[in-house]
Amino acid sequence: MIEQLRLTCDRLVSHRQLACGHSYCGIPVHGKDIFIYSNTDTERKPLLLTGHHGDISAMTFGQSSRRLLLCSASADYIIVWDVEQCQKRSQEGKIAAGTIVGSLLGDVVHLSFCSSDERVAACSGVTVYILSSEKQEVISALAGHLGPLTSAEFCPWNKHILITTSEDRTFKVWNLETETVCYQSFVLSASPLISSAFLEENRHVIIGSTDGQVWCFSFPDDHKCELVTKIEIQKVERRLHNSQQETLGQQAESVKQLPADEVEISKPILKMAPWSSFTDTTIPERDSSWLCVGSSDGLYVVNVATSELLTVLYFRDYPNLSLSVAGSWSISPGLDNSMVFLVSSLFTPHVVLVKLHLCELEGIWAGDEGFSVFPSSPLLLESPLNVELKKKEANHPKKKGEVKDQPLVFHSVARSSGYASAPRKTMFSPKTNIQKNPFFKKARKNAGLLLKDYPGDSTAPIIPHNHLSIASKPVHCIQYSGDGKQILCGLGNSSVLLYKSSLSGNPAVYTGHDKPVSSVSWSLSRQWWLSASEDRTLRLWSHGSPEPAIIMANSRFTKPIRSAQFYYLDKFLLFASGPSLYLYLYNVDITRDDIKRYQQRSVVKLAKCFTTGSATDITAMSAANDFLSYIVLVCGSDRSIQVFDMNKGVVASKLADPHSRAVHCITQNKGSMFSTQALDSYNLFLTSAVTDGVKIWDLRTLRCVRRYESHLNRCHPCSSAFSPCGQFIVSGSEDNCVKHRQETAGYLSVSAPFKAYVYDIRSSGYLHKLQRHSDTVLSVTFNPATPEVSGSALKGGRPIWEETVCSSPPSFPLNGMHVSN
Repeated sequence: MIEQLRLTCDRLVSHRQLACGHSYCGIPVHGKDIFIYSNTDTERKPLLLTGHHGDISAMTFGQSSRRLLLCSASADYIIVWDVEQCQKRSQEGKIAAGTIVGSLLGDVVHLSFCSSDERVAACSGVTVYILSSEKQEVISALAGHLGPLTSAEFCPWNKHILITTSEDRTFKVWNLETETVCYQSFVLSASPLISSAFLEENRHVIIGSTDGQVWCFSFPDDHKCELVTKIEIQKVERRLHNSQQETLGQQAESVKQLPADEVEISKPILKMAPWSSFTDTTIPERDSSWLCVGSSDGLYVVNVATSELLTVLYFRDYPNLSLSVAGSWSISPGLDNSMVFLVSSLFTPHVVLVKLHLCELEGIWAGDEGFSVFPSSPLLLESPLNVELKKKEANHPKKKGEVKDQPLVFHSVARSSGYASAPRKTMFSPKTNIQKNPFFKKARKNAGLLLKDYPGDSTAPIIPHNHLSIASKPVHCIQYSGDGKQILCGLGNSSVLLYKSSLSGNPAVYTGHDKPVSSVSWSLSRQWWLSASEDRTLRLWSHGSPEPAIIMANSRFTKPIRSAQFYYLDKFLLFASGPSLYLYLYNVDITRDDIKRYQQRSVVKLAKCFTTGSATDITAMSAANDFLSYIVLVCGSDRSIQVFDMNKGVVASKLADPHSRAVHCITQNKGSMFSTQALDSYNLFLTSAVTDGVKIWDLRTLRCVRRYESHLNRCHPCSSAFSPCGQFIVSGSEDNCVKHRQETAGYLSVSAPFKAYVYDIRSSGYLHKLQRHSDTVLSVTFNPATPEVSGSALKGGRPIWEETVCSSPPSFPLNGMHVSN
């Protein structure tokens, strides 16, 4: 950060709105006059603008590129100046004059132009005045807030929409054509709301308060705003500081450590601006969710999509700046890939013009060296994945003097003599009236369906298709088979149900566990599937057999098995128990001796046992089985995510504190056999944690790229899943929207329709709520063959499992959801 200009005023201007553009900046002088300075040539004599009779309280530049307008306000006048015309008149020796567009409107605290500079919004008291920028005309006066207004901003993609914030701690969305309120928020905070901004590419509106909180709301066409995320600057700042210390360890001398005796100050959100307005085409597209936040102690760069703080530029780290605490900010893009700030001091009558080159922040988007889910090198000789299971062949002892059976003829097939058959009475007659068998036609038709690809342009599933209720314990896990024709359900009563994907007919019931089933998994060949339970046992079942082919007893493990699956194209069994990750070879033999049926002929062998780096219990695990991959993702109870390289048999990387709670669900984007995605898409994975929403991560950079928290998850382990096309995400929820109320015996009982949420992977706001469930949706999954999603729900006092499958309508307008790349 470079200080280009330092000005001293005759009075404090810390709480006044100053004007800063890409080429000029403006400050009040002597209370009622204005000096316009050039940002590129600070030595040039400033342009003097006179015309106000009272102290100037607010200024702002226009947004149009055709001509540069400046609007200034005082208690007597609101004047719009054409800067270029004023410069010409000043060079000709004439007095620069502006156009009075408003008079006697009170103490104006905030001004803003619309995107075309045709109208100006002026906040005075509890009223916002919409003025014409060409003549003195009050187009409309909007009043509705209970406290004084603090800011007003026009919607950049709809000039007829205005948003206002107030000290009553709410914001309103106004329709200027009808002069009505489209949306009024609830009370967001205990502190006043003082700033607002729009993210045009994501169609979001951002609200800031004096206590350092930032709210991000979706802004659809109907203007019914939905909360997308909430960020507390002090919390994310503390998290960034801790992560820097853990990354650099004891040698972190370059990390700015806060002194233990330093007084903690508030961090008001004085000004916000989208990062995308400062960047050029060389900056990645992900910067569209970055937000610049000006506070009292420096500049904060926040990623709204992930709710993370990227970097902080403190005033104290730049000794050349004659500024320690800011009172107001004005932010604008520069001319040479830079940002320009006009900052006023809080306690002294100083104003500083600061320039920041974006090359100084290259480290923000330069991600760490990550991994790829696809192998980049062959297997090592000592790799655990090279271990093979030696199959023992049955050795039958030969008897001495035994006479072998010898054939009676020289040919392998002997034709019958025909003496036992009846004599033929009719001669051969050809069949001329042969009807085609409809069965083969139907079979050929069904065979074509097996080769049908998953619709890549399908819309989100929203229409209820089927509903099933079973009086049983809650369903903890569900999974479709690879062809999408069957679905496994692990119940809390220690049994497993196998349904057709249409949920028709009676299910096949498999019993044997003693405690709730925690995990089910299909093999890639769909011949086998396994179930793991809280009773510390794992069972591998064959299709159509009521008895398990393999039983791994609880004597092998000291803690319950949390996650279990097939791995490396069905070569291994991979599961977690306590702090250990087990890799087993297996060979399934379903033949049994009728006398010794209790003896299983299937074989399992431990190939490798891994232990997490911090010896913490594993809470969730994920690995790809549809294709060869060395990567296994493991989540621990210490809130970490560890990346195992199974080729080398080591922990390759570790993410500390990716969530505020331990991760209970981790899911990779594995696609399906019916769909093909871009190779880079398979490097994405999801994590879910209680009270911390769902995050999507990129394995290549080991960074969070987006966060989803519109759903509610406060106590139950609700899961999440990718769609086979990779465009959507579904998550379970504990939504507490009230369905009906019933007052009985002095008590108020509330019944809530719990939901599952469907997100578009490109936007943090949700697309749909699947409102068919009557309780918390624990587990969700997509059908790999068709656009369907299934979810299992939990009943509290009355254990009932409900299954809902939603199919997508062909005419649903996805482009009406306002999602952005």
